[in-house]
Amino acid sequence: MRDREHDAAPRGRHAPPLEVRQDRQRRRLYAAAGAIFAGVGYADATAEAIARAAGMSKATFYEHFDNKEECIIALHDDATAAVLGAMVRTGKEYSGDDAAGRVRAVIRTFLEVLAAFPDEAQTLLVEIVGAGPRAIERRDRVLAEFAAYVDAVNREDAERGSAQRLASPHDAFAIVGAVVELASRQIRTGEPEDIRDLEPVVERLVLGLLRAASATPA
Repeated sequence: MRDREHDAAPRGRHAPPLEVRQDRQRRRLYAAAGAIFAGVGYADATAEAIARAAGMSKATFYEHFDNKEECIIALHDDATAAVLGAMVRTGKEYSGDDAAGRVRAVIRTFLEVLAAFPDEAQTLLVEIVGAGPRAIERRDRVLAEFAAYVDAVNREDAERGSAQRLASPHDAFAIVGAVVELASRQIRTGEPEDIRDLEPVVERLVLGLLRAASATPA
């Protein structure tokens, strides 16, 4: 996710290298794009509005992105990688032997990140759907990556004997699809009021599937 600090870079001989300035510019453009996409929707967003919100010229926007479609796809890719990275770190750092405890910790991380970055969350889970075929293909790829992570964690837990193996890889995708839709609905409707209030619902969903796996004949 983006850095919340947007201090202006120094100019002249003390200015940072070009690649550093570009990274700062890109973070500012991401922040502005998330706010614009969340505020007016993808269809009504413009490159000019994003650049203006970032305090930059439209020419600077086009140095980074060909158009608003490229912008939302780049934001989607970087932000979802950050979300998945946070979940992976939480899973690795969990010190308990209880698989259910690790599941709860990862779920909490996922929802906490969405709560901390609401504009980006709306862009990732809602606005990306209306951004065209390329964006949908990117979204499907990311969902598959999240499902692969869920499946891999479950496999590790099953090999340690701390959890039952999911019945199929489709179960992992079902978990991801259901969680994404729950989060997307909360963003669209505001129900429940705080996205983090979905935590017990998501826990019951995931742990319920794991219990169902234990009851499935080998």
